Amino acid sequence: MDKGEIKISSEFPFKSNFIEVKGSLIHYVDLGEGDPILFLHGNPTSSYLWRNVIPYLSDKGRCIAPDLMGMGKSDKPNSAYTFFDHYLYLECFIEKLNLKNITLIIHDWGSALGFYYAFLHQDHIKGIAFMEAIFKTTKWNAIPKPMKRTFKLLRMPIIGWYLICVRNVFINKLLPNTIIRKLSKTELQNYAAPYQTVKSRKPLRIWPTQIPFDGKPKSVHQAVSDYHHWLKITSIPKLCLYATPGLLIRKNDVAWIAEKFNNTTTKSVGKGLHFIQEDNPTGIGEALAEWVQKL
Repeated sequence: MDKGEIKISSEFPFKSNFIEVKGSLIHYVDLGEGDPILFLHGNPTSSYLWRNVIPYLSDKGRCIAPDLMGMGKSDKPNSAYTFFDHYLYLECFIEKLNLKNITLIIHDWGSALGFYYAFLHQDHIKGIAFMEAIFKTTKWNAIPKPMKRTFKLLRMPIIGWYLICVRNVFINKLLPNTIIRKLSKTELQNYAAPYQTVKSRKPLRIWPTQIPFDGKPKSVHQAVSDYHHWLKITSIPKLCLYATPGLLIRKNDVAWIAEKFNNTTTKSVGKGLHFIQEDNPTGIGEALAEWVQKL
C-alpha cells in the first residue's frame, strides 16, 4: 500500500441479527461489550456504510448498527415512511434492546433521527458524534443552485417517483457522485441490493420530501427546530466530524457549530463530500475512538 493510501474494504464481516419491532424485523449489527455505541445511517444507505468504522470502536463498547425500517436488510412494511414512521421504529428498537447510556454516531437522516431521540430521551445519552448531519432547518434560497434544482425535482410527485423509483437515481447517481473515490462493483452491489424493484425504493422516494425547507413539512420542521435549539444548550458531549469541502456541513457551518453548540468539539477527517465514511473511514474511526475513550 502506497504511503498515504487508505485501505477501504468492501467486506461486511459482521453477523446479522434481527429483532421484531412493531411487527417487522429490523436487521442490525451487534458487536462488542459495554455501554452501547449506536450507529445510525441515512438515505439511501444501511449499516453497510459503517463497516470500516465499527472495528475502531468494537473494543470501546457495544457497537450496534441497525438498518432503518424498509432499508438495508430490514423488512419493508406497508408504511408511509415519513420521518416520524422511521423514528417510532427506531425508538421501539432502542427500547427492545434496553439501551441506556448511549453514544450516538450519526449521519444524514440518521442524524435527524438520533438528534430527535436524544432531545426526547436526554437521560439515555452519553455522547453524540455527528457528520454530514441535518443540524438545522433550511431555506430553498440558502442551498447551492444545483442542489436546489435536484431536490425540487425529487420532491415532485410524478417526476420524483420516476427518478427515484424507476431510474433509481439515489443508488445509481447521487450516492456515487457524493463520494470522491470510485466505489467498487461489490460496494455498489451491496448498496443496491435492498432496492431491486420499483416498490422497494419507496423509502428512498419519501426521504427527500421530509427535508424541512421553508417550514415544510411543518412537523419535521418543528422536530428539527426543537433539537437544534436543544443542541445549543445541552451539556452532553458532542463531536462534529467534517470533511472538505463537505456537502451538508461546510467550513462556515463548522465555525458556527463550534461557536453555538454547547460542549462541542470539531475535527477534520480530510477530503470528502457527503458519504465521508467511504472516503476516509480510518480518519473517522480513529477520531471517534479517541473521543469515545474520553467520555
